Amino acid sequence: MRRSDREITDVEEKLKILRKNKVFRLGMAEQNQPYIVPLNFGFEFDGGLLTLYFHGAREGKKADILARNSQVCFEMDGEHSLVTGEEAAAYSFAYESIIGFGTAELLTKDEEKIRGLDALMKHQTGEDREWHYTESQLKAVAVYRIRVSSFSGKRRPQK
Repeated sequence: MRRSDREITDVEEKLKILRKNKVFRLGMAEQNQPYIVPLNFGFEFDGGLLTLYFHGAREGKKADILARNSQVCFEMDGEHSLVTGEEAAAYSFAYESIIGFGTAELLTKDEEKIRGLDALMKHQTGEDREWHYTESQLKAVAVYRIRVSSFSGKRRPQK
């Protein structure tokens, strides 16, 4: 990271950012064409490993790209505010962000889908409870797991 003074190295601080954000941007590539889409997500952090979950339609551009290339990147950010100054060059923007890389996998077993959907529901609602899904709902939805290989955090605080 070029601005090491803004790097967040503490894992708990990075997890706080993950917990605050409800949307992430998933970056994919098909041949030489990048494609990015905002998505709701859920996550698990266990044994130092971060796993993200998201869901969507079983067919469409995202599903097609992921079927051909499972390597992904993701980004989320928040705590935005303008940093003012006396002159234009002194203005900046405060933020905190997470950027990461991993491999996306379409889940096919109901128990895996349920685990992913439960993580998503817990993260989105804040409710850690038992959720129920019908057989037809599980069949209709595509649930993906991203096994995160690396992720970094960055913060530019308000002065």
